[in-house]
Amino acid sequence: QVQLVESGGGSVQAGGSLRLSCAASGNTYSSNCMGWFRQVPGKEREGVATIYTRAGSTVYADSVKGRFTISEDIAKNTMYLQMNSLKPDDTAMYYCAAGGGEFGGFCYTAYESYRYWGQGTQVTVSS
Repeated sequence: QVQLVESGGGSVQAGGSLRLSCAASGNTYSSNCMGWFRQVPGKEREGVATIYTRAGSTVYADSVKGRFTISEDIAKNTMYLQMNSLKPDDTAMYYCAAGGGEFGGFCYTAYESYRYWGQGTQVTVSS
């Protein structure tokens, strides 16, 4: 089992920045793939960014490339999502996930591939 706790969400104006954190505990050694997902009411959960913890390889959704950066601090068992140049369309509940699948050293971005989830943290971007 892996437990995940997100923090760092909040309200910001367009163009601003936020950094989300995801603290992992439990059998984290078994979770080579971790990621950030987001969801707005009435829509499917969307993969934002994933990281293959063994190599640090990352995958980003096209909508956030160049603005968001996923990273990890292995010593602290913590994953981060630095979000810059935020847009109102980035408004969503953001979830941390672990236990995903990978191919060729890159992690899947489909939410169905992930086994463990945090409770979510709300990000609201106003225009």
